Amino acid sequence: MQIAVSSKGFLAAADDSGDVKIVNIAQKCLYKRLREAHTSICSSVQFIPWRPWTAITGGLDSKLAVWDFSKGRTLFSIDYGSPELQNSSSSGSTGQCLNPAFVHSVAVSEEGILGGLYKVCAVARGDGAVDVVDLEYELAPAKSKGPSRAGGSTMSSKITDLGDGSNNQCQRRRIHLDYSMGGHTAAVSCVAFSAFREKGKFLVSGGNDASLKVWDWSKGFSPETSSNSELVLDIDVKKKVNWLCTAPTDSDNLIVCDTSKVVKVYNFP
Repeated sequence: MQIAVSSKGFLAAADDSGDVKIVNIAQKCLYKRLREAHTSICSSVQFIPWRPWTAITGGLDSKLAVWDFSKGRTLFSIDYGSPELQNSSSSGSTGQCLNPAFVHSVAVSEEGILGGLYKVCAVARGDGAVDVVDLEYELAPAKSKGPSRAGGSTMSSKITDLGDGSNNQCQRRRIHLDYSMGGHTAAVSCVAFSAFREKGKFLVSGGNDASLKVWDWSKGFSPETSSNSELVLDIDVKKKVNWLCTAPTDSDNLIVCDTSKVVKVYNFP
């Protein structure tokens, strides 16, 4: 479904079996096969640039998994289809689509964005939501997270950690961007961090509701009650969005591939 290339010369390919093949490009051979984390199609794979032996995958089983691909094992996973996360995501989201929370796309931030404060990934979900996950927190040893996070690698996060505005007593570790914040009303097909202006400041999402959303996402990680992620731009592209990217040019372009035969370029104002 998707391929990615790492700085160490590996290629990762996600496939319909749910497996991910890691290929050594220089030696032109299979290096490792990542399996058993996904029970359905593996739709997305990315390498984590500041952890060169780590990859992240998402699937149509509603799971997100982070791997040490040198050893072929998962470091942690999130099941967006679990009852706990389903209930926390649906609260206060009247109008949210009722599709399963399949993971359609994953974007990983570059190292050093926004002054090096954030090392995150964004997750495009089939239920219309976009999640942003603090990867370094999830990858930290369980003992450093306190008693509520210890005990197993499969994450079933407490609602108070989701950063959806329901609790601001501690630094948020995940934020949830949905319909209640002006987000998508159908499945989100793709996400990307901005390459223009201050790199990584904006998160762009596109969906089957034929819309393009631009988020000032990092505000949602602030522990201050007055700071929340903000939708700064909403574009009606008339067609379902299949893929998008941004260009680091003076014109601040958003490049969109939709279900039409035309590639569209939008200028971020």
